[in-house]
Amino acid sequence: MILVSSCLAGLEVRYNGTHCLNEKINKLVEENKAVTICPELLGGLSTPREPAEIVGGDGDDVLDGNAKVIGKSGKDVTEFYIKGAYAALEKAKEINATIVVLKENSPSCGSSMIYNGQFVGQKVVGNGVTSALLKRNGLQVISEEQFIRDI
Repeated sequence: MILVSSCLAGLEVRYNGTHCLNEKINKLVEENKAVTICPELLGGLSTPREPAEIVGGDGDDVLDGNAKVIGKSGKDVTEFYIKGAYAALEKAKEINATIVVLKENSPSCGSSMIYNGQFVGQKVVGNGVTSALLKRNGLQVISEEQFIRDI
C-alpha cells in the first residue's frame, strides 16, 4: 500500500485551502492502492491555516528539539507538526505502507527540500518533520516529483 499526501489526491487541505492534484496519485487512491494523509490536520491544525516554516534547521532538528516550526506571524506551531508526524507514522504502520509520497517543500512533508524559515520563498535542502520521522523509522519517503519521474 502507498501512503500519499492528501493534497496530492486533490483534497483541499493545504494551508491556503487549495490542493496540488496529481492525476497519477489520485488514480491510485481511486483504485484503493493508496491511502491519503495530511499530517498537519492530523496534528490538530485547521484549513485554512497560517503558512509555517521550519526555523533553525529541518525536520530532523525539530524532532531533536533543536529547531521549531513557526507560523508567519511568529506563533510556535511545533507541537502540532510533531503530533501530526507521529499520527502519520501510525497510519503508515497500520496500512503496511511500502512507500510514502509526500508534497515537496512542505514543513511537514518535504522529503528533500523545504523553505528556509524566513518566509521569502527560498528553498533549502532538508526534510519536513513528518518525512524525517518516517525516514527514521525505515520508510521510503519520496516527493511527488520523484514519484512522477521514477515510478
